[in-house]
Amino acid sequence: MSKIKLLLSLLVLIVIISACDDSEGNSNSSGNEDETDKRWQEIQDSRELVVGTSGTLLAASYYDGEEENQDQLTGYDVEVMREVAKRLDLDISFEIMGVDSMLPAVKSGRIDVAANDIEATDKRKEEFNFSNPYKYSYSTMVVRKEDNSGIESLEDLEGKIAGGGATTVYSQIAKHFGAEVKTYGNAPNEAYLRDVHNGRTDVIVNDYYLSKFGVAGFPDFDIHLHPDLKFHPTEQAVVIPKGADTLTKKINQALIEMREDGTLTKLAEQFYKEDASQKPEGDIQEIEGLDL
Repeated sequence: MSKIKLLLSLLVLIVIISACDDSEGNSNSSGNEDETDKRWQEIQDSRELVVGTSGTLLAASYYDGEEENQDQLTGYDVEVMREVAKRLDLDISFEIMGVDSMLPAVKSGRIDVAANDIEATDKRKEEFNFSNPYKYSYSTMVVRKEDNSGIESLEDLEGKIAGGGATTVYSQIAKHFGAEVKTYGNAPNEAYLRDVHNGRTDVIVNDYYLSKFGVAGFPDFDIHLHPDLKFHPTEQAVVIPKGADTLTKKINQALIEMREDGTLTKLAEQFYKEDASQKPEGDIQEIEGLDL
């Protein structure tokens, strides 16, 4: 009888342990489900959305040059995010940082999201959530007027010096075709453009809209947009922490409303003089072999 009692006791103990393990497993599963709401809950508790941006990127994120507004951060990306925060009933603050620091800052939790004309690439989507696109564009080049810096095709980037950020898609394109990339940190447009003008660099591979406004801002420089090269169509979106699905959904809801009621178009035309919220027309060359 004692052996039977012992066996029964062991069976009861096993059942209890199994039940505890299952309870812990369910708790962990619930915790994983709750993880999608964690960042959104933290933002709701603080009532503030913290956005990383550069403040040096015409016309996406920059300080207004008008004397009365010279301390006012503005730009297409900045005003899009202000409107998103407004529709989510949140205050907003901007952390100024270099483009190479933004994605690590999102990942570490230093900022909630990043908005700085950042392309939503397949590789980045493995590490981050992205909102719906709020801007569509393509890539082009800033070159010297007199000879297009000796560049008539993407293959002519071989051996050239390209100015750019270390981790940008545009620098990756330049390297893909054999250019050497000179990096600048969070420098203003003038530093990049002046170096092409004076021959310290040969080219800037960058977004069409940003390049257009950068060149227009410095009419005395011997630079222009390459007249023939349009390549690598792009979609720009808000960078959001991986797994922050509720925050992603809320931002997307605001962007959908802004697209439907014309706010994105209005802001795009205000800053770019074209509707950059819509996909561009015309033939744009796709680049094969890029690991983006």
